[in-house]
Amino acid sequence: MARVTIEDCIDKLPNRFELVLLAAHRARLVSQGSPLTVDRDRDKDPVVALREIAAETINKDDLREEYIHAMQKHVEVDEPEETEVPLIAQSGDMSVVDDQGQSQDTAEFEQMTEEELLRGLEGLPPAESPGSQRNGY
Repeated sequence: MARVTIEDCIDKLPNRFELVLLAAHRARLVSQGSPLTVDRDRDKDPVVALREIAAETINKDDLREEYIHAMQKHVEVDEPEETEVPLIAQSGDMSVVDDQGQSQDTAEFEQMTEEELLRGLEGLPPAESPGSQRNGY
């Protein structure tokens, strides 16, 4: 029974590796109590999952997204950004404007052109990598 089911599924999902991953994920969902979309007919969960994929009673794109979500270790949550950010004045004196709109003077920074920066970087010794034999480890 399972071989015929796999041959039916290859038409729906041509990548056999993806078929195995998605069918295994669906079988886990069925074993956890997810409602079936086809009759069980005394079949085990993996065969039921393959029959569901072959009959296209479940959306393979949704199943793929559920599988990806289940495999993620860290799910990023979009948090709203703070709306109030201190403003930096655009003048050359580099003063910062605080929440009350008062200017605060900060230390002056020396301005450097791109050419000066490149000349300075060329004079530096090369960075040593952790696996280098020169750093004594």
